[in-house]
Amino acid sequence: MNGRSGYRFAALAALALLLLAMGAALRPVLPADTTAPAVLNETEVGFVQDMVAHHGQALVLTQRLDADADPFVVGLARQIADSQRTELGMLLGWLRLAGAPVVNPRPMAWLPDTEAGHRHSATDSAEKMPGSASAAELDELAAAHGSEAEIAFLRLMRRHHAGGVDMAAAADGLLTGGEVERAAREMVRTQGQEIAMMSLLLDRRGV
Repeated sequence: MNGRSGYRFAALAALALLLLAMGAALRPVLPADTTAPAVLNETEVGFVQDMVAHHGQALVLTQRLDADADPFVVGLARQIADSQRTELGMLLGWLRLAGAPVVNPRPMAWLPDTEAGHRHSATDSAEKMPGSASAAELDELAAAHGSEAEIAFLRLMRRHHAGGVDMAAAADGLLTGGEVERAAREMVRTQGQEIAMMSLLLDRRGV
């Protein structure tokens, strides 16, 4: 080994010892077990899961509307379906990132200290969420035609949206920032506007 090689070897050995010493010094400062923060908290997961189910039924309502109904009502239904699909994709994406199931085993249990929260905190997952239509109501909508279909759709969707607004407003009140709260607030705004439009259309039909 010549002098230059020996010098290089000694320098590398010294650097290795220095790095080892630094690692030993820093080890007590670093946490022993670091975990990534949760993508969604428990309230957010519950709300998103329930809103996935809620949006799913809204799409069913738009599909059950008679295609030969008033073009304006059909257009409104299409607009609602498009916005609900967009939001549904966002909600499902959040659940996937959080590693959470799509179906909430305890619907509405994310509402604490409320009648709804207590009612759904047990194993009774059959309780429908606010504004949901029954199977019989969905069948009646599918069988209706003309003005009867328009009125049935507008009534059911207005009630459905009102339930969704209640859920979103409750989530907005519970959360303290973040994308889920912003989405909930936007749902309150957009669905509130659609409720006003549906009320106007029902008024024009004497309902």
